[in-house]
Amino acid sequence: MSSSRQDHPLPPGRVEEVADRVYAYIQPDGSWWINNTGFLVGSRGVISVDSCSTERRTLAYREAIGSVTDRPVTTLINTHHHGDHTFGNSAFPEATIVGHERTRELILAEGIPNYLDLAWTEVDWGNLEACPPFLTYTDGVTVHSDKLRCEVRHAGDPAHTTNDSTVWIPERSLLFAGDLVFNGGTPFVMMGSVTGSIAVLDRLRELNVETIVPGHGEVCGPEVIDHVQGYLRFVLATAERGREAGLSPLETARETDLGEYGGLLDPERIVGNLHRAYAELDGLPPGEPIDVITAMLEMIDFNGGRPLTCSA
Repeated sequence: MSSSRQDHPLPPGRVEEVADRVYAYIQPDGSWWINNTGFLVGSRGVISVDSCSTERRTLAYREAIGSVTDRPVTTLINTHHHGDHTFGNSAFPEATIVGHERTRELILAEGIPNYLDLAWTEVDWGNLEACPPFLTYTDGVTVHSDKLRCEVRHAGDPAHTTNDSTVWIPERSLLFAGDLVFNGGTPFVMMGSVTGSIAVLDRLRELNVETIVPGHGEVCGPEVIDHVQGYLRFVLATAERGREAGLSPLETARETDLGEYGGLLDPERIVGNLHRAYAELDGLPPGEPIDVITAMLEMIDFNGGRPLTCSA
């Protein structure tokens, strides 16, 4: 369970070359606020995909890039607005920050929230400043690392959030999936859509991806898409049963055997996911706001009343 992770320091992030001059930066263990990033090295500069959650982790990421190349980071692409992928943006003052229009809107609206230390165990966030994308798009934009084409595309439907984007490198059959894909961790769609996520993942499968850099967890293949969709369908079916029985999302979560998904990191996310599923079953359009604070408090309740474990 999550409390045991706090007693064992996590290994540092590591660089993994996933294609020629394309690198993933993997941060174990991929639980709350411990995300993956990646970067492409070109002759004139580096393109980074996302930053990290804390100042310390983002500076370590910068050092990892420096261990591969002395080229400057000229472009930083944000896959969505969540702080584990964007709080470190300010550590790249030389970079053009690229993201979806909604990503910019939400970073400006939310800033660095003051509730972080209420929901999660104590974290040294460092000196953070909200830095939104200042080059934005609606559907997508294409960037190039030398001659290598990188297609940045909005997901099209609310999924993990309302502003998810992927970075698809067709010549390498390689996808930076952001948090549309979790590998080894519980998928989380409280701020997006259960049904939307399933639809978006169907479209990702059509790309004939060979290698996926997920938002959290180890580099993987397209088979992980099936596992994420399986969990999301499990959430929908569980919500339908709980709603028919007159149970709240928290009550349903407590009565649910997670089965094959019980070994995923951060199992308390079932509560937030059920809140989103209930809202969709009640007719709320995908991605429309729900009571996130209540859902977070109920995840803590599900976690035995303890703050959610964060080792960032």
